Order: sequence, then structure tokens, then C-alpha cells
Amino acid sequence: MEARVSQLDTPLPAEEIAHDVSVPDESQTGTQAIREDKVGSPCLDENPTKQVDTGAEAAISADGGGLLNYPSAEELIAKARAPVKKEYIRSAPVRSVTAKDEGDKNGTVAKVSVEKKSKRQLKRERKEGKKSAQNLCVAVARAGDVKACPYGENCRYSHDLDGFVAQKPPDLPGKCPFLYKPEPCHYGIACRFAGTHIERDSMEKEAVFNDTAYEMNGLNKDLQKLIWKKAVKFTKADDQLKKLGILGKGKPKMENIAQQQHGADNTGTKDDLQVFPKEERMDTESCALSNENNSLVFSVEDEDTEQNNGIPPPKKSRIADDDDDDVLSDVCAVPITNGADCQHKTNCMEEELKSEPETLLAKDDLHISEVDRDAKMNLREKKLIDFRGKMYLAPLTTVGNLPFRRLCKLLGADITCGEMAMCVNLLQGQASEWALLRRHSSEDLFGVQICAAYPDMVARAVELIEQECTVDFIDINMGCPIDIVVNKGAGSSLLTKPARLQNTIKAAAGTMEKPLTVKVRTGYFEGRNCVHSLIPDISKSGAAAITIHGRTRQQRYSKLADWDYIYQCARQAPDDLQVVGNGDILAYTDWNEHLKNGSNLSTCMVARGALIKPWIFTEIKEQRHWDISSGERFDILKDFVRFGLQHWGSDKKGVETTRHFLLEWLSYYYRYIPAGLLDVVPQRINWRLPSYFGRNDLESLMASDSAADWVRISEMLLGPAPAGFTFTPKHKSNAYDSADNG
Repeated sequence: MEARVSQLDTPLPAEEIAHDVSVPDESQTGTQAIREDKVGSPCLDENPTKQVDTGAEAAISADGGGLLNYPSAEELIAKARAPVKKEYIRSAPVRSVTAKDEGDKNGTVAKVSVEKKSKRQLKRERKEGKKSAQNLCVAVARAGDVKACPYGENCRYSHDLDGFVAQKPPDLPGKCPFLYKPEPCHYGIACRFAGTHIERDSMEKEAVFNDTAYEMNGLNKDLQKLIWKKAVKFTKADDQLKKLGILGKGKPKMENIAQQQHGADNTGTKDDLQVFPKEERMDTESCALSNENNSLVFSVEDEDTEQNNGIPPPKKSRIADDDDDDVLSDVCAVPITNGADCQHKTNCMEEELKSEPETLLAKDDLHISEVDRDAKMNLREKKLIDFRGKMYLAPLTTVGNLPFRRLCKLLGADITCGEMAMCVNLLQGQASEWALLRRHSSEDLFGVQICAAYPDMVARAVELIEQECTVDFIDINMGCPIDIVVNKGAGSSLLTKPARLQNTIKAAAGTMEKPLTVKVRTGYFEGRNCVHSLIPDISKSGAAAITIHGRTRQQRYSKLADWDYIYQCARQAPDDLQVVGNGDILAYTDWNEHLKNGSNLSTCMVARGALIKPWIFTEIKEQRHWDISSGERFDILKDFVRFGLQHWGSDKKGVETTRHFLLEWLSYYYRYIPAGLLDVVPQRINWRLPSYFGRNDLESLMASDSAADWVRISEMLLGPAPAGFTFTPKHKSNAYDSADNG
């Protein structure tokens, strides 16, 4: 593998960059000023070991460093290359061949022996690490007193205050992010800005604690323990599942409709059942009856409740077909209704998609009209929400965290949504998953996004979320293309199972009081768009809005979004279902084009465009292309770091967590090309970036696709990275090379 070197040939002192950031030159904006400033840009290494030329860079090498053969802007755009002005183009970064690559070429790969440690050894090391001076007890750090810990000598963490102070690295420059909060810093002496805490003494006299922002939607520890004990009863969800006729494990008191219709001998065929894999469902011991307030009930069931009530547990389905024994040997049989209406929509896809066996009951085979009528009579009125004309920041996994959403709110976003949370993990009480539901007080229109494969999971999750969290809407992700999600029957896999998709929406909408929205893709297989046929069912099931990403699951993020198909779906949608378009928005002109008269869209969702240029929301509001300076872009990074330290903490762990998420964002942020450097504006999201100089050193650094330069930017904001620190973007972008960290 070849290693990219830094875009800058020699390390740039942080003081020079800081000076450039704090006092941005007026020459950073304007075409004439740009051309004058390019003289001071850094030059290419004089001793390259290997030169890699592609596209526009090839013209430079072919001309001996000149620009006579540089393609025109039209030629570059036709090849999906960014038309950067030729005076800013530089040769491609130098790449050196590593020893590993030489070994690969020779057909030999160096083997590295790694010592494998046992679980007992790892556990012992973790326990010893907690007792080291680096892991100071939180109570001791906050109070600065060894006696402050209520556990005393039984505490699992270190109480060596002097040892911690001796090994603590110097404070970071700047002020504590909690300095203007009404309460003192929670991290005390462990804060990396502890030296500024003394300023609170004078501030208390002046009473200038004006930062009253706060976070909400934390997981209650008592509730978490009840979830672990399986002592939570989901009364609303179970009632709704009963009305829909969905029988599953944990509902022994409901009648077995299939037995009634096919006889007491329990004979049936595979076509009469909808199969729910055992490991995919929330395990509950019994079904609770509704209470007056229809709220969650917390209790521990007796193991013999079913026997005491005289109701035997449901029998497991056993299909006689030998070919299906391995799949259907340990499952719960669930008869459902109204399957015939959706069966025809999956016939074209069933042969290509490998999924768990699932067939539907025809309406004529089971005469259960009474159950259907009861479900329809008890359906709650659809809860509506108004997204029209509002700028919607998409839920973004990993990078769409709370600090980034705060930043986008600061830059003009109207609607925000948390990262996708898996219902299984929420129902298991995983704190890391519940952290994805946290909301900041500045997020005035906020929703959470959940994902699951089955109606019972979604219904119970939304009941729990509504009971414990403050949200304005809940979004179900039915378009996630990730393999680990799709293989479990969730995400875009639901597009191939219209009956289950419809039941999932019905179960959630009938359980919750807040509006329900759905996010989908145009279809599962490329060239087989199917969402237009599902929209009427989605609306009737209770969804208030649907977001359509203009790509299929098979496309992932390749090719351009199909906006013509999104318009077609919007025109076919009922009046009470708002349609939101999503895909490839990177400028205010894209926004205007998609919301023009005749598109019938309520609004558009901005996803990757917000990661590349979060000030896109400002551009949309002000209707202009903002040629933002490098100093202004660096100030945006400063705001993110400040929000990150307030969210993840200002101690050592919080600083490194903030660094990690900052680097994840920088792996998108560098893709922005300043408007003043382009021959044609605006930039398109599918344009490939050439190697180019910026108008000053900081802009050149921000344009680097090297992970080493991203780490340097993080060090300018958060101090030196730990020894041996490396970074690999979670999305594994092609722009990243592992050797860049060296």
C-alpha cells in the first residue's frame, strides 16, 4: 500500500496557523485577491519517491509542470472532476512504497506475531488499570479530597491524588467549557482546563453564569435495572399488537386463531404462518393488561403465572417439511391478516432476496373479520406534523452526534434527528444505545430514529421512548442499506416485505401519541423502484411523513439520486402524508430546484452536504453561495470542539472522545472546495477532488485528504494526540490510507 504524505511539505508551526486564523486576511475572499495570494502557497516535495498523476494532474506532469494542457471546466465537469482554477492546481501528493507493499509484490507477506491474552488476563489488567493513578475516582477529583468518596477503600478507582497530579499532562490552552455554567466543573482536578477554575471565584461575585443550555433524554438507572430484570410491562404496545392480530412469544393469553380455523389437531401448512425467529424478539414472560393511564407497568412476574391462570403456554410450530426443519424448528407461529393486499408486491423480488421464510395468510382463508373491524375501530387518529419549508438535518450515524447537531442549529437548521438506534439494544437497556436519544435544549424540533425487523420490537421501543424521552416525532428507518442491519430483516429489507412493513407502522402509530415518520429508499434492487406502490399503505397505516432517499439499497451511495422518481412519489402521495426528498443536496440552488412548484415536496433533508459544509443552512436562508474563509471554517471547528467537550467531558477521556468524533467529521469536511477556487459554482457532491493549493496555509491544510493532516488539525484544537495514536475513518473512505498516520 502506498503512503500519502502531508499536503504541506514541512510542519507548519501552530503559532503561524493560529495567527492566520485569528486575523484572517481580507485577501481570503474575492477572485482578484485570491490570485495574488497564491504565491505564498507551499510547494511540492523536491525529492518524490513516486509520482501518481491522474486527471488534471496528468496534464501538469505532461507539460513539465506547466498548465498548457489543463482541461477546460466543461471537460472536467463531463468527467465528474471538480473544475478548480488552474492557478491553484498542484501535482498529486508524493507516495512512498512501504515494505509491506514490496512484500505483497513479491508474493510474500510479513507475519506479525501477536500475543493472545486470555479473558482472565484481560480482566485482571482492566482491574489494575482502574487502580492506577491515571484513573482517579470521580468523587475525589471533583472535591479534591480523598475523603470525598462514599465507598472509601472499597472504591474500584484510585484515590492517589498526589500521584494523579504528578502524572497529569499540562493543561490545554483555553478556558474550561463549563466555566460559564451555573454549577462548577463536574471533573474538578481531572479537567484538562483545571487551571481556569480559579476564575469562578471572581465570576461568582459578578454572577455572569449565562450558559444555561442543558441536555435531556438520559437513561434512568432504575429503569435500566428493571429492563435487565425483564420487569417492564408494555401495556400500550401489547394492546395494539392484540388488535392487529399479531401473536408472538410472551402473549399466551391471546387466542390461537390458526388453531380455531384449522382445527384442534393443530395441523397446518407453512403458507398459514408468519415466522418470527426466536432470537429476534424481545423476551417477555407474560402479557400485561392495560391500566387506566395506559402507561408502562413495572413488576416482576411469577414464573408460574400461566399455570396459576390455567392457561397453557403456546405450542411451538413444527413443520413436517424436512427441507425447512433447520429454519423452522424453534420459532413462534404467528397468523396475521390482510396479507393478500401486499403479497403481489413482493413476487418479483422473493427469488432474489435470501431472507427468513415468511408467508402470509390470505384473507379468504381466515374468516376473522371481527378482529379486523375491532382493529380499525380502535385505530387512533393520525398524528400530524408540519415539515413544510423547514430545513431538515438528516440522522447521520456516528457523525450526526449531539455536538454536530448543535452546530447545525447554530448555522440555521430547523429540524434535527438523533442517530439511528436499534430497538433490540434499547429494549436491553444498553446505555450506549440510549445515549443516541439525547437531546440538547437548542433543538426545538427534534426526533429520534429507530430501526428493527419486527412490529413487536418497534411497538415496545416507541412506548418506552415516549415514556422516558422528550421528542417531537419518532422516525422508523426502513431504508438502511448496511449488511448487518439488512441481514436481520431490518432497514431496507422491509421494502421487500410490504405486509410486515405495514404492520410495523400500524403497531408503532397505534402505540405512540407523537407523530410517526418513516425513512425509505426507492427500492431494494437497482432498477426496481417500488416505494410508489407502498405509499398508500404507509399513509393508511398511520405515518405522518415519509422521507425518500433517491437511491436503492443496491446502489448504496453510488450514482446520483433519482429525484424524478421522488417527484413522482410526491405527486401520488395522499394529502395527509408529507413527502420529504433526500439525496445530493450541496448548495442552496439544489434546495430551490427540488422545492420548485410542481414537485409536491414538503421539504428536503440534507445529509452528506451538511457534513461537507454545515453552513449550507445559512446559504439556503440567505440565498447565496458563501465563499467562506479558512478562518471562519476553523471557528466552526472550534465551536464543535467546545460543544464536544461539554457533551463528552473535559477530562482526558472526554478530550480524546471529542478528538475521535472531530476526526470522523474531518474525513468529510476536507471535501469542500472554496467557492473562490472554482471556475464553476456551486460544487457538486459527485465531483472528484484534484490536489490543489488554498489561498493560505490553513486553507491548504484543510484541503488535505491525508489522515495525518486531520490529526494535526485536531492537535491545534485539543493539544497533542496520545503517543502511538492512529485514526481510521469509520466509513473507510477511499481518501484514507493507513500509512498516513505514520
